[in-house]
Amino acid sequence: MIKAVIFDMDGTLVDTEKYLVAYWEKAGKLCGYPMTRGDALFLRSLAAEYAVPAMKQRLGEDFDYHKVRSLRIRLMEEARIPTQRKPGAREVLEELRRRNIRTAVATASGEEKATKVLKEAGLYDSFSCVICAPDMEHGKPMPDVYLHACRVLGETPKSCMAVEDSPNGILSAWRAGLRTVMVPDLTPPDETLQPYLYGTAADLMEILRFLD
Repeated sequence: MIKAVIFDMDGTLVDTEKYLVAYWEKAGKLCGYPMTRGDALFLRSLAAEYAVPAMKQRLGEDFDYHKVRSLRIRLMEEARIPTQRKPGAREVLEELRRRNIRTAVATASGEEKATKVLKEAGLYDSFSCVICAPDMEHGKPMPDVYLHACRVLGETPKSCMAVEDSPNGILSAWRAGLRTVMVPDLTPPDETLQPYLYGTAADLMEILRFLD
């Protein structure tokens, strides 16, 4: 029986992933790299320790991940993009609370950004804890952030469900041993992801059918 649900943030609870992808691509091109939307999609929830060598392999040894990332952050700040909840975010959290199922966030974002985004979305106070992958030894797609969230909640991974939208997040949750449900955002699950998924939900409210 599921006792806690742990959510990814970007692209799952808040509609930010589409902007992150667009501005990764834009920043890469402004820095002189032939960065594509596919490259930007690949970076979703991917920790820097894995993104740096992977992007060098994709775009060449001269690819400066940190330079592109810094420009992406600056461009997004200048654009003043509003924070919007994903459909059903507040409603599903209210329903989980009604069922006495605890909730947490396990995000690839840093603490400052996660706090800001969740507060702007009006969701921050809904969670028992917000765990940020940059604070862990290894980020997504490794399991550290989900394992730590389970420890803070005082639950075993098998008694927790993860809700994710991206391949790197799904791998992170699956490696931690959680029941992993995908709510697709920018891309649907392909055949490579199917072995790691307990199920796929059309929206956040539909995750409720995977609790039993």
